[in-house]
Amino acid sequence: MYAVIKAGGKQHRVHSGDVIEIELTHADSDSMQFHPILVVDDDGKAHHGKEAARAVVTAKLVGEQKGNKIKVFKYRHKTGYSRRQGHRQLMTLIEIGEIKLGGGRSRAKKAQAETPSDSDSEAERASAE
Repeated sequence: MYAVIKAGGKQHRVHSGDVIEIELTHADSDSMQFHPILVVDDDGKAHHGKEAARAVVTAKLVGEQKGNKIKVFKYRHKTGYSRRQGHRQLMTLIEIGEIKLGGGRSRAKKAQAETPSDSDSEAERASAE
């Protein structure tokens, strides 16, 4: 099962147990929760919209680190203007715990609820007589 979450203005495809980098977030506790945009379960069925809004992705904070260095170079020809600058974005490391499809019952229970059992039909027959 995997989910697509939105964190730090970017979307990330995550599986349970993944460690990903997101932009720096100051969290009060060691765990975070995300409400995914899209969830694909083990059967290959995609859940989105209202179904995915009930799902929850839990994550644990691992630490903070700096990202890769980005080199910025500004240049204008024939004027003698050039500037060099570097930047390293601060990142937060999180480990994805579990992905839960929240809300309702499982599909097996739904199938049982839709098909009437023999005892229900016998009770209906007895009450009709």
